[in-house]
Amino acid sequence: MPRPGGSRWVDPAPLEIARPRLPWWVLLPWWLLWIAVPVGLVVLLVRLVVRLLHRYPVVVLVPLGLLVVARRWGCWPLVFLLLVLVAVLLIWWGLHRSSFRRWVWWPVLSQWRRAGVYALRWRTTMRLADLAKRDRGREYRPTLRAVRSEGWRDRVRVRMIPAQSPEAWELRRDSLAHSFGARSCRVRVLRPRVIELDLIHRDPLLWPLPVPVLADDAAGVDLKRVVVGRTETGKPWRLRLLGSQLLVVGVPGAGKGSVLWSIVWQLAPAIRAGLVRLVGIDPKGGMELGQCPDVFDRLIFDNSADAVELLEQLATEVKERAARYRGIRRLWARDTGEPLTVLVVDELADVIAYQPDRQLRDRAARAVQTITSQGRAPGYVLVGLVQDPRKEVIGFRHLFSTRVALRLDEPQQVDMVLGDGVRQRGAAAHEISENTPGVAWVKQDGQREPERARAFHVTDADLVTLRDYFRAGEVRPFPTSGGAEGVAA
Repeated sequence: MPRPGGSRWVDPAPLEIARPRLPWWVLLPWWLLWIAVPVGLVVLLVRLVVRLLHRYPVVVLVPLGLLVVARRWGCWPLVFLLLVLVAVLLIWWGLHRSSFRRWVWWPVLSQWRRAGVYALRWRTTMRLADLAKRDRGREYRPTLRAVRSEGWRDRVRVRMIPAQSPEAWELRRDSLAHSFGARSCRVRVLRPRVIELDLIHRDPLLWPLPVPVLADDAAGVDLKRVVVGRTETGKPWRLRLLGSQLLVVGVPGAGKGSVLWSIVWQLAPAIRAGLVRLVGIDPKGGMELGQCPDVFDRLIFDNSADAVELLEQLATEVKERAARYRGIRRLWARDTGEPLTVLVVDELADVIAYQPDRQLRDRAARAVQTITSQGRAPGYVLVGLVQDPRKEVIGFRHLFSTRVALRLDEPQQVDMVLGDGVRQRGAAAHEISENTPGVAWVKQDGQREPERARAFHVTDADLVTLRDYFRAGEVRPFPTSGGAEGVAA
């Protein structure tokens, strides 16, 4: 009601305070607390010891063992034991460094980096990166699990909090890399709720790779696993040719020639034995493929009508061979009596996009699409090299089951070549250095994570060696007929 003087009465606002919350153990009787507290302390102590032994076995067990030796036998046996241990490690390092790194150095380095880098900064980094959440007064923070250091990178396994996706980590790759003192960071999904961060410290593909010695036995050529270089993990980089189509994209000077000639180098024994037929089109007048024309069964140095006719001829062969294989086999094999045909088109865009004659351009595009869409099973492989991966240039990129992205100009081109979302997972092909030609990111159909690798460095002297290799050996003629008999056999 109105107060004297004309002013109105206003009720005071209630106190906005939170209801006090008492921990559940306060409600327990005192005699139960006297029993539960010692038991809880013992459990916590056991868990702490087990966790330390699991995460830092070398850091805990080695000093503990030395302490036991010192207390039982004295100081001089301890000094002798340390000298023997150091001598054994030095001898091991000198005789077999790879096993020493694997069993001694990397485990020690992993435990050191876990304690001194990741565990020390983990809580603060998760909070500031907005990867930890609070709900009803409780903080949910991603769990730091195993840390495996391999010298050039640290593999950090993380268990995500509920309702969190790997995309949240992919968006914060750069901030995580700077927080933990790494050059870059990649995110890899291992299983539901568990991811692995690859924190890169240096580039293991910095130096060129010399080509291996040319083999003489065609039986050793595995067309499903052609070694063309080395991955950043130290394993051979293998490309699948049989049952695949290959697209190689990169700016000038990125190393497309290294990938191309590495494939030819490894196929050389099979080509000379007649198991593989190599056909090439080089619209640049032979500046690339003309360096070693001896390896090709047929080679054209422009994008004229002759190149289009060659493409149409191969498209016709694809359909004819598929008709012969119908009801007999589902995929080309060595016992068919016909060679695996590998078509190499350097600067594919000049043939299917930049050709001024529209009629020739349309004919070439139709033939290439036929080869890429139907040639996998009958044994026809297209290796296309291109600089511009835009859809206006190559509108059928999805027909290439294996895609190689060398150095690119723009970040958007990475997803154009390798697929949507690959750049967020760490495939930074646009950041490849100009000083490392041949370094590439590789993506195959059915493989979620891209792979980083470097092709062999094929020099002009190596191409001379390859030319002499074919001129010195007898090149078997490619079967042009009788393929049906071979299949029927």
